[in-house]
Amino acid sequence: MAGIVEKRLSELGHTVPTAPEAVGFYVPVIRMGNLVVTSGQLPVVGKELMFKGKVGIALREEEAFHAARMCALNALAQIKACVGDLDRVTRIVRVEGFVQSADGFSKQPQVINGASELLVQAFGDAGKHTRIAVGVNELPLNAAVELVVWAEVKE
Repeated sequence: MAGIVEKRLSELGHTVPTAPEAVGFYVPVIRMGNLVVTSGQLPVVGKELMFKGKVGIALREEEAFHAARMCALNALAQIKACVGDLDRVTRIVRVEGFVQSADGFSKQPQVINGASELLVQAFGDAGKHTRIAVGVNELPLNAAVELVVWAEVKE
C-alpha cells in the first residue's frame, strides 16, 4: 500500500519505480544511522537510459529538466528500497546534480530544478534541501543527468 508521499506523487502523475540495479561495483544506496545516501542515479526506466548526450546539443534544457526528475524518482526508489517506506523520510538534506553540458551551456541549476521541484512536491517543506548543480564534460553511459540524494529518515 502506498504511503502519503507516494500518493502525492501519484496525484502529480508520477510513480516511484522499482529501484534500478547498480551498473558497476558499488551499492546503489547506503544507510548510516538516520542518513541515507544514494549513489548517482541516472534517467533510466528498467535498464534503458532515456536521456543521452550533452545538454545544449543533443538535448534541450526542457528535456534535461525531465531527465533530472526521472533521476529523482529513481533516487526515491533507492531510498524506499533501503528503508521500506518513503513516509519515513523526515528531510531531504542534499541534492547533488551533474549535467553533461555542451560548451557554453550554463543553465545547470534550471535543469536540476526538475529534481528539486519534485522533491518539494513530494515532501513539502521537508523536501527543501541544499544543492549543487554542476556542468560536466561526460557522464557514465552518456547520460544527460546524474543525481545523488541525501535523506534523513526516522528510526
